[in-house]
Amino acid sequence: MKGNFPIDKFQDVATPFYYYDTELLRRTLKAINDEAGKHEGFVVHYAIKANANPKVLRIISQAGLGADCVSGGEIERCLETGFSPKKIVYAGVGKADWEINLGLDKNIFCFNVESVAELEVINELAEKKNKVARVCFRINPDVGAHTNAKITTGLAENKFGIAMRDMEPTIAEAAKMKNVQFIGLHFHIGSQILDMGDFQALCNRINDIQDELEKKHIKVENINVGGGLGIDYQHPNRVPIPDFKAYFDTYARHLKLRPGQKLHFELGRSVVGQMGSLITRCLYVKQGTAKQFVIVDAGMTDLIRPALYQAYHKIENITSDEPLSTYDVVGPICESSDVFAKAIDINTTHRGDLIAIRSAGAYGEIMASQYNCRKLPIGYITEDLVEE
Repeated sequence: MKGNFPIDKFQDVATPFYYYDTELLRRTLKAINDEAGKHEGFVVHYAIKANANPKVLRIISQAGLGADCVSGGEIERCLETGFSPKKIVYAGVGKADWEINLGLDKNIFCFNVESVAELEVINELAEKKNKVARVCFRINPDVGAHTNAKITTGLAENKFGIAMRDMEPTIAEAAKMKNVQFIGLHFHIGSQILDMGDFQALCNRINDIQDELEKKHIKVENINVGGGLGIDYQHPNRVPIPDFKAYFDTYARHLKLRPGQKLHFELGRSVVGQMGSLITRCLYVKQGTAKQFVIVDAGMTDLIRPALYQAYHKIENITSDEPLSTYDVVGPICESSDVFAKAIDINTTHRGDLIAIRSAGAYGEIMASQYNCRKLPIGYITEDLVEE
């Protein structure tokens, strides 16, 4: 089973390019809103770092989601594409002064703070503007996740967050400051998580933290559990929309929210991952000594995940119905790591065939580079290709 692509519209588009299925994106957003809406106090923010294509962002903002930003540039992009500053949370372990000032000037919802040093700078900059910055503290819960080691973020040895032992002293420090207001706790344990048990473990840890804080009469208005929900890279056609019901229900069942508390989520990959495909063209079919190579015009500059993480992406020849053949699919970059897949079966391929590298809506276009002086790939939404 192949994906449903407007192949006739692709023929006149220069490859490589990203194609974003906006019908699937809208169905995904509806599923998120439907499932989150069943639970009182659940607030969903979209993690901009997954895909910041302006046309994609406008669709997401129109669906009512907030935004999770990790740079000043992302804040600017959000504001340009319709996100309300009242729904923007700003995280990141290294916020520059200009980025903090931007957040203050735009009156964003809150800063997710990762160190006392950062807290002191935010307080100082807010004082100069005669403002009070709302802050949540990102706590490193030391909870592992069943995912790639390079995308875990909640372990003690990770660079992110404030250590558990420093949580209460940091909250106490904030209470002494006139220009910051402590409004909550932020957690994030990793990305591409498919085991709901990992999220349950986070819930249990947060429950323990809240119990301890209540003993000290410390009130927490907002709990932010980050994102992390994964997608099915193996079966993008069979499972195009993640199991948001199981995800939100896990938190509803296991996290003991207090009356009036808001629970914030920062979903990225699960929102946009499956709607995107990198469309590339076969340049050559090369017969090696022991294998065949399909050499395409996209490379690791366009989609770095396979080279960086050894990540799997389903690959389809969308213009061939010939019998299956076995190939290594590789790009033109002058690096041995410029390989999308080895020894995979796709329909027999010829020069000029269009190849779709699936599940590339997240961390694809946004991570592209110009190494080898290559042009950046363009991202097209469905409407770009079907309008007369």
